[in-house]
Amino acid sequence: MTDTVDRQTRSKMMSAVRAKNTKLEIEIRRRLFAQGFRYRLHARDLPGTPDMVLPKYATIIFVHGCFWHYHGCHLSSIPGTRRSWWKKKLEDNVKRDSEAVSELQNLGWRVLIIWECGFRKPKTNRAEALDIIAVRAAGFLKSKRRLLEIPRLSRSRKRLEPGKGRSYDEKNK
Repeated sequence: MTDTVDRQTRSKMMSAVRAKNTKLEIEIRRRLFAQGFRYRLHARDLPGTPDMVLPKYATIIFVHGCFWHYHGCHLSSIPGTRRSWWKKKLEDNVKRDSEAVSELQNLGWRVLIIWECGFRKPKTNRAEALDIIAVRAAGFLKSKRRLLEIPRLSRSRKRLEPGKGRSYDEKNK
């Protein structure tokens, strides 16, 4: 499939994609703050530069876009142009994410990953979905669990770690 816009327009569009302070991230932060949780933002001294760090709860929160982090859901498909380049880039992102989570857990951190598809489902009220995600996040923060992904992929759609035969979810239980 050919791109529907010229290279210059596509470049401008891609450069507008934010790496931090995305709308989703800000909305999750607001809801957690309203529930009384306090956090640091974008800690560069930690593996993966987490979106939020909650030292009191020994917890890291990543807010991932499904496309860029190649989640495996309906929002994460490989573009039609330059497929091999995109496939390698997205698989490298997954590998980097997996390594960051492992390093953080080895350092004693608990990890919460919030996926974009948790609120971008067809016929879903965005505000209600974000409220539910914030409640689930608060539940995780108060628990002793070491890893939670919201939403977690069904067993048939689990994303595999690059070059390994087990899923990311199974490795980090």
